Amino acid sequence: VQLQASGGGLVQAGGSLRLSCAASGRTFNYYRMGWFRQAPGKEREFVAGINWSGSVTSYADSVKGRFTISRDNAKNASYLQMNSLKPEDTAVYYCAAVRYGSSWSPDRMDYWGKGTLVTVSS
Repeated sequence: VQLQASGGGLVQAGGSLRLSCAASGRTFNYYRMGWFRQAPGKEREFVAGINWSGSVTSYADSVKGRFTISRDNAKNASYLQMNSLKPEDTAVYYCAAVRYGSSWSPDRMDYWGKGTLVTVSS
């Protein structure tokens, strides 16, 4: 599975962005999809995850109520809708895929896309 994240940019605090993750391969719907982020000088952290069917989602406490993860298996795509953005959301955002297990630890992910930069100005 090859992944490509897009949709990052510069936005003012309180604004919104929608990130997209395009996946190649015919087995996309076998994988759980996750979004992670890494701010300068910090470790990569989990943001949101979704199971293969889209019926189960998980969020980091810092983004609950503001971010929404979704997927469209017909389009081999995952999305992260980010609302009420804060300066502390500034980071490079990555999408990732994992086939087995239930962990959202970054070291458990099978595939990573290149990141997309999100900058939130105050």
